[in-house]
Amino acid sequence: MFQGRLEVLDISRNQFQGHIPQVLYNFSGYNWSHLVYLDLSENKLSGEFFQNLNESLNLKHINLAHNRFTIQKFPQTEMLLNLEYLNLSKTSLVGEIPGKISQLSNLSALDLSLNHLSGKIPSLRNEHLRVLDLSNNNLTGAVPQSVLEKLPGMEKYNFSYNNLTLCASEIKPEILQTAFFGSLNSCPIAANPRLFKRRDNGHTGMKLALALTFSMIFVLAGLLFLAFGCRRKTKMWEFKQSSYKEEQNISGPFSFQTDSTTWVADVKQATSVPVVIFEKPLLNITFADLLAATSNFDRGTLLAEGKFGPVYRGFLPGGIHVAVKVLVVGSTLTDEEAARELEFLGRIKHPNLVPLTGYCVAGDQRIAIYDYMENGNLQNLLYDLPLGVQSTDDWSTDTWEETDNNGIQNAGSEGLLTSWRFRHKIALGTARALAFLHHGCSPPIIHRAVKASSVYLDYDLEPRLSDFGLAKIFGSGLDDEIARGSPGYVPPEFSQPEYDTPTPKSDVYCFGVVLFELVTGKKPVGDDYPDDKDATLVSWVRGLVKKNQSSNAIDPKIRDTGPDEQMEEALKIAYLCTADRPFKRPSMQQIVGLLKDIEPTAD
Repeated sequence: MFQGRLEVLDISRNQFQGHIPQVLYNFSGYNWSHLVYLDLSENKLSGEFFQNLNESLNLKHINLAHNRFTIQKFPQTEMLLNLEYLNLSKTSLVGEIPGKISQLSNLSALDLSLNHLSGKIPSLRNEHLRVLDLSNNNLTGAVPQSVLEKLPGMEKYNFSYNNLTLCASEIKPEILQTAFFGSLNSCPIAANPRLFKRRDNGHTGMKLALALTFSMIFVLAGLLFLAFGCRRKTKMWEFKQSSYKEEQNISGPFSFQTDSTTWVADVKQATSVPVVIFEKPLLNITFADLLAATSNFDRGTLLAEGKFGPVYRGFLPGGIHVAVKVLVVGSTLTDEEAARELEFLGRIKHPNLVPLTGYCVAGDQRIAIYDYMENGNLQNLLYDLPLGVQSTDDWSTDTWEETDNNGIQNAGSEGLLTSWRFRHKIALGTARALAFLHHGCSPPIIHRAVKASSVYLDYDLEPRLSDFGLAKIFGSGLDDEIARGSPGYVPPEFSQPEYDTPTPKSDVYCFGVVLFELVTGKKPVGDDYPDDKDATLVSWVRGLVKKNQSSNAIDPKIRDTGPDEQMEEALKIAYLCTADRPFKRPSMQQIVGLLKDIEPTAD
């Protein structure tokens, strides 16, 4: 037990777990009133921020970054009048940044990056602010003028990867690319409003007369400009566009490399290759914009490396936040056939599917563009896996996880997925997506890659299934290993020669594996299966169900969050899905009905 007067507490970069009150404030009799420096960053702390800050009003330095806290709103900090440094990066913050933070007059550094903060940026009139990082959030609106005026005197700032607008007439282009990436530069074509501030100098009448005179002159000049300039408008616009593009490397071919693959876009001019955005067909976007959005497909924007190819994060013109998937596996389809398939997939819409936003055919490369899913995928949420680029050597692939640890993916075992109700919601949403693909599309779409890493959570925490229909883009050129699925998800019939083509029932089998994962919290292969070390998840749980011991497989993290009977029934549904013979498996429509029958009631 700590005793005496403590002013500095630094337990950063360890493996501490549990809630902050358990880690800190359970030391009975300890006086926290003299604490000045607190650093708990880069641990595995969970739950909510400690609310009882009234005992530590002398705090000057708080760093809680990179932990696994529960999703929560911005904590109350306005009482910490001495606070100089506040780092809440990647702490699962949601909601708006409170305007009261401007009351912290001594604040010099504020890092709120890698969260899910929304709304507008407050005025931030903190006089001593020198470091500000608001990147990788969902902030919208204009950057306040009071904040822009501070930038020249600041040491470091970053507003990238939001949906912000600003007038950047006085900001250098290289700063826009690094500190405001993804923001919309929107300057009004007008004089600086400061020049027109009212002054009580006794010449109001003269100013009014001059204003009317100049207005008439400008109207006449505008009419003359329209008369002589409209014919050249298109050419002038094309010149401005090309002059901007010329600053980039637009002459191909283009070669890009990741840790596991090298891919080439064999095009002569990046500006000559169109990018199709389905819902915004009038946008003039080209491969050059993809290069700009992904920093020339830089590794810093790499989200994942899966079996189909690498996935990059980017912001297209107009602030469109996307995940760009490069399908590097060879295709036997012509460009026209691949484009037709991608446009067909773009018309497939369902609340539980990740929307295909658009595509690009760049030489031999087919590039699929998806809506970006803010809250990560089921694989990382369920198993608290380390964030970072997943390689094809991992037990499951095709994950869209951030190299800079973005989002709330690690809410994990101590956060989102400790509730049976939420896990059931994911199972039912995924089942509905597959039922739609199998029974609501003509012709039916077989997913062929259903797994935990293909199930995502959107901004509203709704489950969405990704990568549907991608296998068709490759025609007959899909590698056998890729076509057969990932370890732990391969249906038993795939080992038989007569079953050489995936069917809806092979998707059902894979869904059954995902349902086993949701109820047990265990991986499909390579996990600890009690009493059967050489088993897979499917063989272990099926054995327990046969012995009427399915309750032994329930994840302890959710056991007390709902009726055991519902969880055992879910395991029986997964048992049906993973039957050895395909004809014994239910259809996805039937599975939706079975899952709805055990849907948890509202509290």
